[in-house]
Amino acid sequence: MHQKPDWAGLCAIGMVKSSVLEKEVLREETRYFITSLTDVSTLAKAVRGHWGIENSLHWVLDVAFREDNCRIALNLLKKDDAKMSMKAKRHRCAYEEEYLWKVLFTRCP
Repeated sequence: MHQKPDWAGLCAIGMVKSSVLEKEVLREETRYFITSLTDVSTLAKAVRGHWGIENSLHWVLDVAFREDNCRIALNLLKKDDAKMSMKAKRHRCAYEEEYLWKVLFTRCP
């Protein structure tokens, strides 16, 4: 690895095998990491910590914000050609009924 300057701090390649039982179906996955960590327990804590954050974030988005139920609305906002962020489009729909109707009922060619 000495010939690869971008990987100068690389000390190890870690492998994590995980098993998830979801709705009576066992799903197994193997992930690989390049890392500067050489202690297995430290790498395991880092990986668990990362996925703990990811899982709690997605739970909040899915449950508290009902993100999965908003896909149609998000797709309609994406199709709108206004040059503004998604957040701005959402707020504009909330405050401008005319813009809301445009987003809901304008068909793309």
